[in-house]
Amino acid sequence: MSNANVLISGAGIAGTALAYWLRHHGFNPTVVERAPALRDGGYKIDIRGAALEVVDRMGILEQVRRERTDVQGASVVDASGRRVAAMDGDTFGGREGGDAEVLRGDLNRMIYDLTEREVEYLFGDSIASLTQTADGVHVTFESGASRIFDLVVGADGLHSVTRALAFGDEKQFVRDLGHYVSIFSVPNHLNLDRWELTYVSPARTALTYSTAKDTGAKAMFLFAAPPLSYDRRDRAQQQRILADAYAGEGWEVPRMLDGMADAPDFYFDSISQVQMDHWSKGRVVLVGDAAYCASPASGQGTSLALVGAYVLAGELAAAHGDHAAGLAAYEREMRPFTEANQKLGPANIKRMVLRSRAQVWMSMKMLALMDRMPGKERMMAKVVEPIHKAANAITLKNY
Repeated sequence: MSNANVLISGAGIAGTALAYWLRHHGFNPTVVERAPALRDGGYKIDIRGAALEVVDRMGILEQVRRERTDVQGASVVDASGRRVAAMDGDTFGGREGGDAEVLRGDLNRMIYDLTEREVEYLFGDSIASLTQTADGVHVTFESGASRIFDLVVGADGLHSVTRALAFGDEKQFVRDLGHYVSIFSVPNHLNLDRWELTYVSPARTALTYSTAKDTGAKAMFLFAAPPLSYDRRDRAQQQRILADAYAGEGWEVPRMLDGMADAPDFYFDSISQVQMDHWSKGRVVLVGDAAYCASPASGQGTSLALVGAYVLAGELAAAHGDHAAGLAAYEREMRPFTEANQKLGPANIKRMVLRSRAQVWMSMKMLALMDRMPGKERMMAKVVEPIHKAANAITLKNY
């Protein structure tokens, strides 16, 4: 097969899934990852709709089900810790039928394990420069090594280096939704057993949860803010921003924030989307968050990564080495699906972070009322119906 040597930048879910499907179709993928090793653990993610079918076709659906977080339920609390409302874990997470919730790192490890013997992984390195020619892409790595590939794929997330090198500064493509997110491991001082607690105040939401896979807990913070200027590599600066945003907040927030200093997995970023007119340029193409991040608020980032990897590899294979035709077909197949899922982010974040005291008061009253009513699961299903519609907004081909 021509154009068979493919470099993938990023060993996250999009990158490892793409490596699997490319190898499945007879390509020779190489994955370069800045981190020194695969990232384990992480936050919980959902696999829905078409993404479930992709996982099934990879042969790991039963393994995914065995590795579920098994979160049993969730409660909304007020500043005193009083539980205002509660519901089962699947209802709260908007899951139905075969939907599965797992830790991001666990899913990533499953896919990596499928590929590690047949795919070359270059950990602790990154792309430094790209030069396209008629016959390939000359790549220089941060390590100083250089190689030539037929195609280069950016699967390196919201702040994609590959996208910046091939398409230009991210300011052209990253759309800030006016909110920030932080998540990290904390001691399970509330002794949660596969349970989630959420506290809402004006412009700020804080939650903590435990899973079957973790004896500790995770703390997550979502807050509204205008675009902030900070160094993405300066953890201390990000932690100061987070602490300032929640200064004077009640409930368990101070104790949760105390845990960030020692957290090995502290994460902080804007809640943003990536919007691009085209995902490929010559022999360089983007997949997952690098191309069409829908934001964490969509709940569909992992599904977009899995489906995007499947479609990209499949269309390249169907084009029999004609990379231009394959990349064009990839965009045609994926564009409606990504647009449907990107619509979820702005709508969902408005429900996740309430802007005023009046909104918080009304929301708590409605939740308390709903908690006492029969059929609350049906009412919640109406709220999450758009997510399931978007999750199934593509019919997967059999490549």
